Amino acid sequence: MIKLKEIMDNVRDRAPLVHNITNYVTVNDCANILLACGASPIMSDDEGDVEDITSICGGLNINIGTLNKNTIPSMFLAGRRSNELGHPVLLDPVGAGASRLRTETASALIKELKLAVIRGNISEIKALYGGSSTTRGVDADAADQVNDSNIDSVISFASAFSKDTGAVVAITGATDIITDGEKVCCIKNGDPMMSRVTGTGCMLSAMTAAFVVADPDRCFESVCAATIAMGLAGEVARSRLSEQDGNSTYRNYLIDAVCNMSGDQLEKGARYEIR
Repeated sequence: MIKLKEIMDNVRDRAPLVHNITNYVTVNDCANILLACGASPIMSDDEGDVEDITSICGGLNINIGTLNKNTIPSMFLAGRRSNELGHPVLLDPVGAGASRLRTETASALIKELKLAVIRGNISEIKALYGGSSTTRGVDADAADQVNDSNIDSVISFASAFSKDTGAVVAITGATDIITDGEKVCCIKNGDPMMSRVTGTGCMLSAMTAAFVVADPDRCFESVCAATIAMGLAGEVARSRLSEQDGNSTYRNYLIDAVCNMSGDQLEKGARYEIR
């Protein structure tokens, strides 16, 4: 069993400072979800700034959602500096498979940096490791979704990807699959409404980075705990919606649910299996 309460309490007690090079569509939500879980955010993506900023932080979250020629060098500079300092680095390869630039940049980051975590949807991870996938822009394609008939094969290639990269691989969707190459966690928390809010994956990546920074010796367990917490927050947010509420209210309730979540609530609401 994962010590979910202990891991969540560590985040709130240690208040990790996380450097985010993330996309401008969701940057505010990423900052707020970090504050909600007990961490502190810094957003910096200028080439002349990122090495200093990442040096004072405990970890780095790289998100390629709005990739451009100015931020790509910054990602490598910050990543290398984080590696030198022994700080965990998370990569969210948003839209990998949708364009050559995204796919090649994500692949180069994986090759050149030591990553603690790679978190993406099934289509993104397949594009980076399987070499082929179908995609709907930055969203997973329905043809790639994890189900009972293909879950074993998804686990197999995710575990192989983890072994090859040395990173914990987190494939998130209706069923989340997280692996360190040996252990596998299948998570059933979450709500379909989460897919109607832009940036829930980006928020999860930021929060996951905080959990890993707070508990670097339990990287696999920390990734699982963050993913379960986000999924449970999605369920709590959905339970609060009235008939007049929509995805904007849901987004606020989601952040509130993370802010108000206790370790005991996390353990009670968690639905996962370790294989």
